[in-house]
Amino acid sequence: MIDFKSYLNNSVIQINNTLKELTSTSSFSGRESGGFNVMLEAMSYSLENGGKRIRPFLVVEFCKLFGGDSGKALIPACATEMVHTYSLIHDDLPCMDNDDIRRGKPSNHIKFGYANALLAGDALLTLAFETISKDTNLSGDIKSEIIYELSVAAGASGMIAGQVMDLQNENKNVDIITVELTDQLKTGKMICASGKIGCIIAGADDKCKSDALDYCRNIGLAFQVIDDILDVISTDEILGKPIKSDFINNKSTYVSLLGLEKAKKYAEGLTQNAVDSISDYDNNSVLIQFAYYLLNRIS
Repeated sequence: MIDFKSYLNNSVIQINNTLKELTSTSSFSGRESGGFNVMLEAMSYSLENGGKRIRPFLVVEFCKLFGGDSGKALIPACATEMVHTYSLIHDDLPCMDNDDIRRGKPSNHIKFGYANALLAGDALLTLAFETISKDTNLSGDIKSEIIYELSVAAGASGMIAGQVMDLQNENKNVDIITVELTDQLKTGKMICASGKIGCIIAGADDKCKSDALDYCRNIGLAFQVIDDILDVISTDEILGKPIKSDFINNKSTYVSLLGLEKAKKYAEGLTQNAVDSISDYDNNSVLIQFAYYLLNRIS
């Protein structure tokens, strides 16, 4: 069995290096104005501020699982991280979650100001689609499929709808069905799109895509359950952001609805469902270990 910790670390390094290349000044020839440089600094600040790189990792690993060329998956993988980072910048804004800390550092709007943070998020979102469209490793048809999946997941019927629901849930006692739907949209859609993009690049069949989506839906929901647990039991220093934010914002969570122990059991069951969904495939070890890594994380 592989050394998963080293494997994951090497994968994250590769993703980070590619992200840095894609947002280097040389990648934006002819745009080196003063305003552009400020914006690129704000974009890079959040994009390079750590993170587990869950979405790009899933793109690459599902491409590998189904026999695809992982080298062709790297740029679309990085595009998913650009979209994710844009969403984090906007989530932290005063009009949204109003968080001053992200991954142990000042949030983008604290560092660069509200307007620049808003624009940096917008720039990363649009850069994701620009990056895919000019990728010379993929055919036009494949790029079109990827852009479609990413835009649907990130758009009004996906992540944005989930964010709207999340704001509407504040100061309300909502049931677990509503919490789950919110999380499936806000977080789960992008995670599912990442798995599906990997399948598309690999040329996987419908059965493979269905199994990949089952895996991604389950780890996406488990991720949110663990987030709710860590918001209660972790510390600001370990989590890299203020804890008890759900309590402060009076949000219904898996912990408030199920209790701490039942929430843990629920996350364990979801993780097992994810593992079961890919159990029949060869070379599934990495994704199985990844599911347990997300379950047992402390930040």
